[in-house]
Amino acid sequence: MTAPLSTKPARIPTFALAMLVGAAISAGPAIAQSAVAEGQKLAFDRGKGNCLTCHEIKGGDLPGSIGPALKDIKTKYPDRNELVAILTDATKRNPQTVMPPFGRNRILTEQEISAIVDFLQTL
Repeated sequence: MTAPLSTKPARIPTFALAMLVGAAISAGPAIAQSAVAEGQKLAFDRGKGNCLTCHEIKGGDLPGSIGPALKDIKTKYPDRNELVAILTDATKRNPQTVMPPFGRNRILTEQEISAIVDFLQTL
């Protein structure tokens, strides 16, 4: 025979609760930094994001000059969703663009585009 279930919520000791909250808070910047690093890796990867083929990016080698230099991005594009849309399919914004529609053509996944945007927002 099993004991009846209690309807009272379980109590977490204050110390344990503080540890859980602290771990969640400290993990936030680490996760964000990880996404930025992954975004930079993708942006600099000549076989994946390939941003350096057309853009100058601080820290990148052998940049192209077809597109604008990628700097001061957060000021130019304060709305993160605008950058996501550009990377997903820049032809919706400018049908004459030479920028590949990375999302529409499935060159990059939504997660990869998000990581690149995280990186771009640090420039």
